[in-house]
Amino acid sequence: MPRLSAPIYLDYNAGAPLRPGARDAVIEVLKDTGNASSVHANGRRARGRVEAARDGVARLCGTGARSVTFVSGGTEANMTALSRVWQDGGNPVYLDKLFISAVEHPSVMTGGRFAVADQVIVPVDGDGVIRLDALRQSIEGAEPGLVSVMAANNETGVIQPLAEIGAIAQENGHFFHVDAVQAAGRIQIDMEGWQADAITLSAHKFGGPQGIGAIVSRSTSRSPAPLMIGGGQENWRRGGTENVAAIAAFGHAAEDAQSDLDAVRHLQDLKSRLEAGLKSVCQDTVIFGEGADRLANTTCFAVRDLPAETALIALDLERVSVSSGSACSSGKVSVSHVLTAMGVDEALARCAIRVSMGWDTRPEEIDAFLELWPAVVDRLNPKARSRAA
Repeated sequence: MPRLSAPIYLDYNAGAPLRPGARDAVIEVLKDTGNASSVHANGRRARGRVEAARDGVARLCGTGARSVTFVSGGTEANMTALSRVWQDGGNPVYLDKLFISAVEHPSVMTGGRFAVADQVIVPVDGDGVIRLDALRQSIEGAEPGLVSVMAANNETGVIQPLAEIGAIAQENGHFFHVDAVQAAGRIQIDMEGWQADAITLSAHKFGGPQGIGAIVSRSTSRSPAPLMIGGGQENWRRGGTENVAAIAAFGHAAEDAQSDLDAVRHLQDLKSRLEAGLKSVCQDTVIFGEGADRLANTTCFAVRDLPAETALIALDLERVSVSSGSACSSGKVSVSHVLTAMGVDEALARCAIRVSMGWDTRPEEIDAFLELWPAVVDRLNPKARSRAA
């Protein structure tokens, strides 16, 4: 097996490398002292950094800065959005049901502040796209509730028809939340076009630091009840002293991601090269979600009888970082609920591997991965290549 001269990181959907501007922002803030709620010069300087970052995140989302609330990351942002109580024009609205797709991130699948009995799971088709007919049937005539659907799937990269989902939700008097954690910085966010009442973000998916995210409302008068209650930080929408260093870096990463949005499209060419190369090695390679609109950076594939867990170890020994379609918990590998919802059989689902690229991915890294992959297949399952010959 060929040896690589440098490690290759192809797991951007788990976390992207920190962008240089974001790294510089963290260092600059950590050299300083100041609570963004203090009125002295140090506090005002910290406040200025928070508000500059709020502007940057708002531009990424195409909305006003007042709509952005900083939280600790994507999970807290989703938990905040999944509230049974929303404000609408200053009046509380109590929501009856939560409607989610069968392929949501675990932080949404838990249901947030909705009881299990009040959650409705809407099925998807074989490519992982929500069935609009099933969604409409679920919510028509129902009491006002919350529809929560991810913009793009973290495992397959499949993009949901958000404008159509938003229209169905609004026509039937429901609130609409979009988990945009994997989409931000990879496709244009269009809250108006999606008719989304709120979207959620996590900075580390597009080059910001870990541990910082945001919930962004389309209207400041239409938003979920706070999850974290404390002081008056974040306009009373999220209590707790602001993490100024992380917020400042988040803002820089958001601005860079927005500027790079056109350049990100070059990843589509790399994805096409990758998928063609995978199929040339094993013609029966399965690309999950291949028939749907997908993020330019994500490929989730499998070769039957080539377990992902073993392949990941082999690749890691060669200093290549990719991910599995399965979720690991307490040392146990479980079959992906996303692939199960798509109708993928368990044996094939256990072979799923995810390659995800990003702002610092270079063509030679994809070429190096494709150079390594045949040797991995030959070592772990020689019959796979002969089967496809």
